[in-house]
Amino acid sequence: MESLSQRERLGMREKFVPRPTSDSPKHERKQMPVTGFKITLRRPVNNGREFGDAGAYEEIKGVVKFAIDPEHPANERITDLKLAPRNSKGLVEFESDLAIVAPVDPSHGNGRMLLDVVNRGNRVSVPMFNLGSRPLFGGVHSEEPNPEIDPGNGFLMRHGYAVISCGWQNDLPPFEGLIGMRSQDAANPDGSPITGRIWSQLQRGVDVPSMMLSDRDHRPYSAVDMNEPGAVLTVRDMPDLPPETIDRGRWRFGRIDDSGEYVADPDYISLDGGFEKGRLYQVAYTTTGARVLGLGFAALRDCTSWVKHGGLEDDNPLAGNIEHAFSYGISQTGRMMRTFIYDDLNQDEEGREALDGIISNVAGGMRGEFNQRFGQNSKDRNNMMVHMFPFTDEPEVDPETEETGALLSRFEARGSNTRVFFTNSSAEYHRGDASLLHTNPDGTRDVEHGENVRIYHFGGTQHGLGVWPPTNRNDMIGEAGQNSLNEIDYSPALRGALVNLDRWVTESVAAPPSKHPRLDDGSAVPPAELAPVFDRIPGAHVPDRYALPRRLDFGADPNINQTHTLPAIPGKPFGSLVSAVDADGNEIAGIRMPEVTVPLATHTGWNLRHPDNGGKRQLFVFMGATIPFAKTRAAREASGDPRPSIRERYPSRGAYLSQIRESATAVAREGYVLTEDIDDLVTHAGIRWDYYTDGRGG
Repeated sequence: MESLSQRERLGMREKFVPRPTSDSPKHERKQMPVTGFKITLRRPVNNGREFGDAGAYEEIKGVVKFAIDPEHPANERITDLKLAPRNSKGLVEFESDLAIVAPVDPSHGNGRMLLDVVNRGNRVSVPMFNLGSRPLFGGVHSEEPNPEIDPGNGFLMRHGYAVISCGWQNDLPPFEGLIGMRSQDAANPDGSPITGRIWSQLQRGVDVPSMMLSDRDHRPYSAVDMNEPGAVLTVRDMPDLPPETIDRGRWRFGRIDDSGEYVADPDYISLDGGFEKGRLYQVAYTTTGARVLGLGFAALRDCTSWVKHGGLEDDNPLAGNIEHAFSYGISQTGRMMRTFIYDDLNQDEEGREALDGIISNVAGGMRGEFNQRFGQNSKDRNNMMVHMFPFTDEPEVDPETEETGALLSRFEARGSNTRVFFTNSSAEYHRGDASLLHTNPDGTRDVEHGENVRIYHFGGTQHGLGVWPPTNRNDMIGEAGQNSLNEIDYSPALRGALVNLDRWVTESVAAPPSKHPRLDDGSAVPPAELAPVFDRIPGAHVPDRYALPRRLDFGADPNINQTHTLPAIPGKPFGSLVSAVDADGNEIAGIRMPEVTVPLATHTGWNLRHPDNGGKRQLFVFMGATIPFAKTRAAREASGDPRPSIRERYPSRGAYLSQIRESATAVAREGYVLTEDIDDLVTHAGIRWDYYTDGRGG
C-alpha cells in the first residue's frame, strides 16, 4: 500500500461541510441521549508538539451524562433496561468517563474519529496504533490518575484522527485513572433486588488461601447466602476436562486476612488448605444486584452519535468537524464489539448508524457477557462462555444442535453498510475459536464472508504486540511461559487495516482481500498435525493436547438473557483449525510479516505455562513463543536442531536486511501494511539480527 500524502489524509476535511451548530436557524430538535459533558481536564499533548498538517493536539477529559428511553426500539435489546430506575421523564440516566484526543483546531483533523473501546478501563488505541506506552493503574501505579499521553510514533495524530475513549464498563476495579461507567442496578417491579445464579472461574499463578469472586480485581457479584447449600465449587487441570467437585464442608465464602484469620466476606471464597497455583477453580452460587450491562453499548453508540451530530449547544467540543466514525476493540473489547454487532446496537434513537467501520481485534470467534443478567465483563475463557455460536457473519447451521444463526444477521436485515474487520493473531487460532470465523461449526468446510466484512490473520503472532527484548515473563500478570514470548510486532498490519477501512468507507476503495487459513488450499489443519514438526525442534515444548471450545448448555432464557443451568452441561467440541507450518515451524497462512517470511526464529501462537506458575500442560493464555535459530551450523548440529542456522541462511547482515526490505515492500504492495512502515520494519530487523548473532540470542 502506498503511503497517503498529507493532502490525501486530510482530504475528507476539505470535502466535508460542517453540520449546523447553535448558530444555525432555530428549529425544533429532539434532546440527544447525551445530556451534558462536564470537562475536568484540558491540556496539550506532548507539550504542544505539532503533528504535520493536523497541528498540535490536546487532551480533554471529563464526564458525559446520558438519558435514554427504555421504550425506544433502538434500546429494546438492552437486557433489563426496562427494569432500571427512571427519572421524572421516564428515561434511564447513567454517566461515563470520557477522554478526547483531538487537534487543538478540530478543523485541521481529517473529519474522522476513532472510538477507542477501552479494555478494562485502559485506553488501547494510541498504545496499539502508535506504539505508545500504556500506563498501568492500581497498586503502586495509582499515584497518578491522569498520566500524560504518550503519542509514540504519532501515527493517529499525523493522519488527523480524533481519538474518543468512552467508559462502558460498570464493574471496574476501584483504581483511579480507569475510564468507566456508572449506572444503577435493575430491580424487580416491586423495587426488590433481583437474585439469580452465577458461574465464575478463578485461577492464580501462586498458592493462595482465598480469592475474590471476580476476574482481575473487578467488582464481584456478592454471595447472597454465606452458607448456601447449593453453591458448588469444582477444580480441574485443563479447561475442558471433567471437573472434580470439592466437598462443601471444605470451603466457604469469606477471605483469609494477612494474619491467617478467617473474615466473613460475601465477595471472597476460601478453601481449607488453600487454592493451588495453576489449577482452574469454578464456583456457582446465588447472587444479587443485576447490573444493566448493556448500557455500555448505549454509551458507545450515543457518545459516537453525539460527537458526529451534536452541536455546541450539546457541549460537543468537536461540533461540526466529524463525519465518519470507526471503532477499535482489542481482546475483551474485540469480543464486546462482536456482541455489539450481534445485538445490533449501532443504530441510534434517530435511526442513524453510529459507527461506519469496526475493527474487532484478537477476539477470535467469541463474544461475551456484556449484555446478560449477572454477566461478567471480564470473563474471557472459551470453555466458560455462554456466547459462542454463531461465529460466522453469514448464516450457518450447527449440525449438533440444529441452531441457525449469523453474527451480522441484524445488520444485514436492515441493510446496514457498516464495514467490519475481524483481525486475529495465531493465539486465537490455537485457543481454538478463531478458525470458526470462516468455517462451519465442525471445521469441515470453508465459509465465505459477506461483502462488508474482511477477516485477517496475522500469521505467527501472539494475542498482544510482540515482546522485546526477549523474555519468557509477562510482567502484567506476573507469570511466565516455558518458551520466550512471541516477539513479532503486528502493529504495522493494524495501521494498514485502519487506513484500508477508512478508504473503504470514505472513498469506496475496497479493502484488500481477506487472508487466513483455508481448508481448500491446505493451509488450515487440525492442531495435532503440527506436532511432528515441533517435536523435532529442541526446547519447543509443544502442547500435548488442546482444550478445544465446546458446546455448553446453560439453559439460557432468551427473554431476559439469563443462564439457569450452572455449571453448564458440556457437549461436543467445535471443529478448531490452525495454520499449517513450514519446515521451520512458521505459519504459511495469513498476513505474513517479514519476521515470518525472512526468519531468525520460529514464531508460534502458543506457549505453555511455566511449571513455577502451575498448570504446566495448559496453554499460557494469550501468549505465543519465539524459538530462535542456532547461530551457526555447528551449534545447531550440537543441539540436534533440524532448522538451518542463521549463518547458513544469510551470508551477511546486509543480505538479511535486503531480504527483509523485499518482504516488507511485497506485503505493502499487497496493501496490508503502509509504505511509511517499511523503513521501521527494516530497522527493527537489524536490531534482532544484532541480538541473535552477537552471542546473546543464539
